[in-house]
Amino acid sequence: MSSRRRISARIAAISESATLAVDAKAKAMKAAGRPVIGFGAGEPDFPTPGYIVEAAIEAARDPRMHKYTPAGGLPELKQAIAAKTRRDSGYAAEPSQVLVTNGGKQAVYEAFATLLDPGDEVLVVAPYWTTYPEAIKLAGGVQVDVVTDESTGYLAGVEQLEAARTERTKALLFVSPSNPTGAVHSREQTVAIGRWAAEHGLWVVTDEIYEHLVYGDAEFTSIATAVPELGDQVVILNGVAKTYAMTGWRVGWLIGPADVVKAATNLQSHATSNVSNVAQMAALAAVSGDLSAVAEMRAAFDRRRQTMVRMLNDIPGVFCPEPKGAFYAYPSVKELIGKELRGRRPRSSGELAELILEEAEVAVVPGEAFGTPGYFRLSYALGDDDLAEGVSRLGKLLSEARS
Repeated sequence: MSSRRRISARIAAISESATLAVDAKAKAMKAAGRPVIGFGAGEPDFPTPGYIVEAAIEAARDPRMHKYTPAGGLPELKQAIAAKTRRDSGYAAEPSQVLVTNGGKQAVYEAFATLLDPGDEVLVVAPYWTTYPEAIKLAGGVQVDVVTDESTGYLAGVEQLEAARTERTKALLFVSPSNPTGAVHSREQTVAIGRWAAEHGLWVVTDEIYEHLVYGDAEFTSIATAVPELGDQVVILNGVAKTYAMTGWRVGWLIGPADVVKAATNLQSHATSNVSNVAQMAALAAVSGDLSAVAEMRAAFDRRRQTMVRMLNDIPGVFCPEPKGAFYAYPSVKELIGKELRGRRPRSSGELAELILEEAEVAVVPGEAFGTPGYFRLSYALGDDDLAEGVSRLGKLLSEARS
């Protein structure tokens, strides 16, 4: 029998998406008749706005949409994305600087695959979204974690970043609003970090997919606009999934210097060719329209955010900073680790999450998935009644914990 690996080491090292795995398990339990409430997936519970769906239906009837189109995206969509970016963040980009991708995840991977050589380091603030490490690893890069916690609202400053920088550091991943914590950097913090990156000649890859989901007195600040000194050393990642409730449509994009976009487009031309034309035309309707549907969803998320944070902080042993953006809460459950609960003593937030799913029929994602054990991520992008019921079940169970 051959001793060669059946699966390459590179691919075997990739972990399954923890958020999708939790969501899949919750849905399987629901299908089996159990009343599971899932806080796992980062997916708006709203349907895609009707005018966007109608644009897709019309596109499906257009014979032009039945054929191959340019690998980098439909010209009219690239133009619209450039216009939308200028409108929403003030960043001026030409259509030639836009690459339309199969969802935000492809944009993440292609950005790092285009920028990194083996051994190049990327500074990543933890907690971080589960896909970033795998994309960096696949690109041959080395992730360097800059760990934050609830005491700073999960924000890292210039001093922390500088302490992690080495001669191998090539890029900083900047995410505000953040998944999984909902943290949002102020304009002053964003400018300071951007100027530090520019001073040291670092690339900044900025994920702006939650740009419209900020609450209270928080404001979204694009580091690309706020720090012109970055020049052509910045790559913007975005998409329609979160803003327009279009997670299943799979349309994202990458905006960057012409040489980076051209190289990434070459990669995409061999990996997937063009994004589905029907989905692209739906995205065109989304980014060209007004933001009224977004405002309605944001108001609902804001209401749910406040309810969830209040209820979580009422649970003994749980502490949840107020998230300022996205649609996630990231409470600390470190005080509950090792305590007795229903005859068991979970030794990690992962074990505690398993116990909660079994005993309370509530699905949460443990902090191990985001690089910081001792926490849970809960999405509040679900109905008000399910949210209240789910957190109530959580509180009832966790209140039984004993030393």
